Amino acid sequence: MPTQRIALGEWLPDQPGLTGALTVAKNCYPVTAGYGAFPSEANFSAAGAEDLTSLIYAKDQSGTTKLFAAGLHKIYSVDSVGALTGVFSFTGTYSQSGTTTLTVTSIAHKLKTGDSYYLNFTSGTATDGQFTVTKLTDDTFTVTTTSATTSGNVTISRVADGYDTQEGQRFRFTLFGNQIIGTNFTERLQVYSADGSSSFKNLSDSAPIAKFITVVRDFVVCAHLDESGTTRPYRVRWSAINDETDWVENVNTQSDYQDIPDGGHITGIRGGEFGIILMEKSISRMSYAGTPFIFQFDNISRGKGCIASGSVCQYQGLTFFLSDDGFYVCDGQKVTPIGAEKIDRFFFNDANLDLTTMSAAADPIRKMIMWNYLSTDGTRKLIVYNFTIGKWSLMETTSDYISDASTASVTVEQLDSVNASIDALPVSMDSALYAGGKYFLGGTDGTRVITFTGANKSAVLETGDIDAGRSIVMLARPLVDNGSANVSVSSRTLLTQSLSYSTAAAADTDNRVSLRSSGKYHRLRMQPTGDNWKTAIGLDIDIVQQGIR
Repeated sequence: MPTQRIALGEWLPDQPGLTGALTVAKNCYPVTAGYGAFPSEANFSAAGAEDLTSLIYAKDQSGTTKLFAAGLHKIYSVDSVGALTGVFSFTGTYSQSGTTTLTVTSIAHKLKTGDSYYLNFTSGTATDGQFTVTKLTDDTFTVTTTSATTSGNVTISRVADGYDTQEGQRFRFTLFGNQIIGTNFTERLQVYSADGSSSFKNLSDSAPIAKFITVVRDFVVCAHLDESGTTRPYRVRWSAINDETDWVENVNTQSDYQDIPDGGHITGIRGGEFGIILMEKSISRMSYAGTPFIFQFDNISRGKGCIASGSVCQYQGLTFFLSDDGFYVCDGQKVTPIGAEKIDRFFFNDANLDLTTMSAAADPIRKMIMWNYLSTDGTRKLIVYNFTIGKWSLMETTSDYISDASTASVTVEQLDSVNASIDALPVSMDSALYAGGKYFLGGTDGTRVITFTGANKSAVLETGDIDAGRSIVMLARPLVDNGSANVSVSSRTLLTQSLSYSTAAAADTDNRVSLRSSGKYHRLRMQPTGDNWKTAIGLDIDIVQQGIR
C-alpha cells in the first residue's frame, strides 16, 4: 500500500486549499519544520481594582527588576508575584494658613499653578475634593477650601480614582536611563525612578501631554500632543538633550518640535538611533542632525501608513505595524509587506475593525511578533508571525493585552500573597519567573497580569486538499515530536461540496490511526496530543486508488 508523507507547510488562509498550504494552524506557533507547542495563559498577579491595559519593567542600578501594570486610573507595582501595590498617588501634610487656605507640604510634588488635583485628607477635619493648585515652592503648594480646618495628612492624586485616562486610550511607557516615563494623553508625562521613587509623579512643569512616547538617541520624544487644550495630532516634540525634564524650546538645549502636515494623524512612534514616525498615510524617519535643525525628517513611505496604534511593535531595529491593506515591516529605509497573499485578507475578515484594543509584542525566544485583536465573533485572538522564516499561525487567547516583561525576585514567604497553598500557585515553583530578572511573554487578562506559562494550548492543524483522484485514505501516522495526535479526515468528490470531518480518532500503540475515507479531495485534521509534545511535523498516510464501476 503506497504511503505519502504530508508535511505541515505554511498556513496560507488567503489561498485556496488546492495550493497544498495549511488551511488551519491554530494554537501553535510556526517553526522551520512544522509547528511548535505554545503554552496557555496563567495568572501571574493578584487582581487589581480595574482592568489592566499596559505593562512596563525596568532595572535599578543594583540590577533589581521592577514590574508595573497600568489601567485607566491606576498604576501598580507588581511586587514579586503577589499583590498589586498602587503607585499612582503621593502623600504630604497640610496645615491651615488662612481662613480658607491650606498649605500642603509634599517633597518634590512636581505640581504647577493651575493644576487640578484631588486631595484625600486622611486625618484632620478638611473635606476631600478636587482643588486648583497654587505652587509656592518645589515642596509646597496651597489650595482654597470652603471652611476652616485643622492640620493633618493628605494623599494627592490627579482625580479621586487616580488618573483620568479616557476610554480608548491607555498608558504608554518608555525608559530613559533608570527613569520610567509614561503618558496617557490626559496628564503631563509621568515619571518613576527605579532608584528611589515610591510613586509616579509629573515629570516637570514643562513636560507635554502626549499620546505616544519613545527615546531617540539622547532625547525623549513625544507625538500626537495636547497643547493648552488644542490637539496637535501631527506634531512631534522632543526634550533637551540628555535632560528629560526640560521641554522649553531652545537651540542651545536642543529641545524643539516639528509638525508633519502631509500624512494625517500620528498613530505611533518608535525610537533608537533614529525615530520612526507612523502616520495614517505616511511614514517618516527622524534622524539627528545637530544644531540648528536638531532633527531631520525624511518621508520613506508616502500613501502607506499605520491604521492601529496598538499594532506597532519594534524588535532589533525593525518596526512592525498594520496598514489599511495588511501587515508590514519597516527597517528605516523601506517598507515591506509581510502578510500579502498569506493572511491579510483573512485578518480583515476575522477582525473586529474597531482596532482600539489591539496590542502587539515581540517574543525573541520563539522569534515571533504577536498581535492581540478582537475577532468578529467576540473572542480575542493572537495572530503570530515568525520573522526568521516568514510563516504565520493563529491562537485563541483569554488575554486582553500582550507585552514582553521581566520579573522581580520572590521569596517563599512572599508567595503567600498569591496563594497560601504552594500546590495552588498559578505558576510552578520550578518556573524561572520566580528567580527575578527573567524575560517573559505576558500581558493582562481583565484585572490580572498573566504569563504564557501554562499547559500547552490545544493545537489544531488542517491540511489543504490532497488531490489523489478517486481514492481511499486508509491510515494515518502522525509525526509529532514527543507526542502523537488525534486525526480526522474530510473527503469530497467535488470542491463545491461542504467539508465534513470524521470523528477524531486517537493513534494506537503503534502510532496508527485507521480512517478509511473515500473521495477525490482529502483534507486531514491533526490535533497533537501528549502533555509535553514539542513539534508537529506532518503525517504519513496510506492512500489507495479507487476504481469506478
